[in-house]
This record gives sequence, C-alpha cells and structure tokens, in this order.
Amino acid sequence: MRPSAATGGGGGGRRKAAAVAAAASREWLVVPATGQARVEEAGKHAVMARTGLPARDLRVLDPLLSYPSTILGRERAIVVNLERVKAVITAAEVLLPNSKDPAFASFVCDLQARVLASSSDQAAEFTDMEGESPAVTSPFPALTSSKPNELEMTNKNTNVVDGMTHSSSMPTLAAAKDGNTKVLPFEFRALEVCLESACRSLEEETSTLEQEAYPALDELTSKISTLNLERVRQIKSRLVAISGRVQKVRDELEHLLDDEMDMAEMYLTEKLTRQEISETSSRVEVDDPSQLEEDRDEDYRSEGDVSNGTFIGYKPHIEELEMLLEAYFVQIDGTLNKLSHLREYVDDTEDYINIMLDDKQNQLLQMGVMLSTATVVITAGVAVVGLFGMNIGISLYANPTNEEEIRASNMKFWETTLGTIAGCTIMYIVAMGWGKRSGLLQ
Repeated sequence: MRPSAATGGGGGGRRKAAAVAAAASREWLVVPATGQARVEEAGKHAVMARTGLPARDLRVLDPLLSYPSTILGRERAIVVNLERVKAVITAAEVLLPNSKDPAFASFVCDLQARVLASSSDQAAEFTDMEGESPAVTSPFPALTSSKPNELEMTNKNTNVVDGMTHSSSMPTLAAAKDGNTKVLPFEFRALEVCLESACRSLEEETSTLEQEAYPALDELTSKISTLNLERVRQIKSRLVAISGRVQKVRDELEHLLDDEMDMAEMYLTEKLTRQEISETSSRVEVDDPSQLEEDRDEDYRSEGDVSNGTFIGYKPHIEELEMLLEAYFVQIDGTLNKLSHLREYVDDTEDYINIMLDDKQNQLLQMGVMLSTATVVITAGVAVVGLFGMNIGISLYANPTNEEEIRASNMKFWETTLGTIAGCTIMYIVAMGWGKRSGLLQ
C-alpha cells in the first residue's frame, strides 16, 4: 500500500521539495564597505555559514513572522530587527532581505551614502598617513549567486554623499580623547543607519498622528457627535499601537546600554583584528614570551585572557558604541514623551467629555424632577375639578332663576377656577423652592 501511494504522489512530492527549496533560498541585498550594493540569492545555511549565526537568529528577519524590536550581538555578526529595518551586519558588509518597498530603497540609499562618506574620510586619513588608499575586503566567503548579473544600486557622487552626510542627525566620526577624530568601525556605521531609519520612521508617524489628533480632539470638545467620537477612537487605537512600538525600541536600547558585555560583542572589527593577531602570533616563534604577552595586552587593551576572539575576564572599552546608543536612546525617549503627552491630552479630553455628559445628564434629571412635580400639581387641580364634576344635587348646582343668582353663580365658578389654578401654582413654586434649598435642584 505504501509504495503505490508513494508512486502516485511522486509528482506532488517533487513539487513540494522544489517549493521547500525555493522557500529556503531568498534574495539578499549585500552592501559592502565600498558601498556598491548587489543582489545575491542564497539559502539559510549559506547565510549561517557566512555570518556564524544560528537558525533562531535568522528567524528574527523572517517577514512572515512577527518579532519585537531586537538588536543581537553575536560572535561574527549583529542582527538588527527595528521596525521595517531588518539587517545582518558583519565587519565588512551588510546583508539585507531584498524588498520592493520604497522605504527599503530609501534606507539602502542612506546606508550607501553613509558608508561611502565614511570610507572617503577613512581613505583620506590613510592617504595622508601612508600615501595610499587601502582596499576594503570581506573576510568571509561570498554567497553563491544564482544570477549572472548583479544588480548595482544607484551610485552616489561625492557631492550628494557629502550633502547627505552633513544632513544626518549623527556624525560618523567620533572624537578621541586626544582631540583627534576617529572613524567608527563599519559595523557601527551600519548600525547607526539602522537606528536612524527606525527612529526617523517612528518620529514621522508620531508627528503625523499629532497633526491629526489635536484638531480632532479640539473639535470633539466643541461638538460631541458620533463622527467625532469615531475619529477620536481611531486616533486612540493608533496612539496605543505606536506607543507600544516605540516602547519596544526604547527598551531594547536600554537593555543594551545596561549590559556592557552585549555591547562588547558588537565590536566585530576589533574582534576580527584580535583574532588575526592571535593567529599570526601563534605562527611566529618568539624568543621572549613575556614581551609578547606584554605587547598583546597592550594591543588588546584588556585585562585577563582572550581566546578565539571572545571576551573573558576583562572590562571592555565600549565608549564609542555607548555614545552612539545613548544618542538614539535620547531621541526615541523624546518620541515616547511626545506620545505620552498626546496620551495625557486624550485622557484629559475624555475626562472633559465625561464631565460634559454628566452635566447634561444632571440637567435632564432636573428637568424630569420639574416635570414630575408639575404633573403632581396638575393632578391636584384635576382632583378639584373632578369633585365639582360629580352629579350630586347641591345648592351650588341649582339653576338660577334671576339675574342676581346668575351673576352669583358665575362669580362662584370663576372663584373656584382661579382658586384652583392659584393653588396649583403656589404648590409648584413651594415644591421648586424646597428642592433648591435642599440642593436637589440647581
């Protein structure tokens, strides 16, 4: 039975295997240190071998799965998942899941401009020092590309790059302790672009929400209607969603700033350099081991032992990354404060609306009390009319025989009618006065 089933479903199995293979392979946009982006197609295992990342870290970048904002520092790569920015950053290049989103294209242009500008500054610095410009190469094996031609992104000329560099919110050069400028490592420049893009996106959404929210809330306070209430409800839903996203980014940055070892893991270029020095020193015969150990400690700027490029038993120097993260932490915290103020304004508007509704309800209740009192008073007058309407033989109902009796009968009628009306009016006034004195009515 099993062989026949397998034979009958052979075509379906092959199609399923092909679909799985196609799903495992995806397009990646690779931006090296030179800034020339290219599209490469590679499977999950190829990316894992290239970056040293486990499969669970790559799942963070899956667009079909929903993961909170995360920045993971690993041995050879940094995984970034901030809003719509998803990237794997190594010491020499950035791997981005390829997308047709216009915002993705803008992010890639910013990344290229920042990398090119920093590379130009670094090349100029090395040219002044050594008289030549070094070439930046990737220390990792290249991804296997299934496309004969690589897609070159739009090249930025020097003027455009300089303009975009000066307009950025964070400089790519960090001030050293001796007053000189120091170019940030490639991974930090790429991480800076990711943080800037995520913070700018959230800031723009917050500004748009503020422009829509404040007029809508003011209009609701002036006129309470179903349409205005629906608009405010939608704005409040958006406010809650954006606040949650901003809070997640802020918490992630705060978590990194609180953990020095996590920040130290992000120094990919420094770890790669240490690993190369360690491998070189292991192949060289040294006559004085103590001098080698002293030089190694001076190069590593650490205390303790370093094995295989990992940090063991020393306090890392993380000032550059700490300053970078603190700058964007302040920016995202400012965005969160704007949303908090807007949330307070929404709550104040809701309280004001509730007060107005309570006042309207009190007015309706007072009107109900007044109408009920008037009904009771009128009922008393109706009782008097009912008494005089009874078919009982009394002298009051006797038919007048002369003009004097007719005049007297009419006088009694008007006296009774006006007296009933006056009595009802006096009873109503007395009831209203008692209600106001007792505080039941305003």
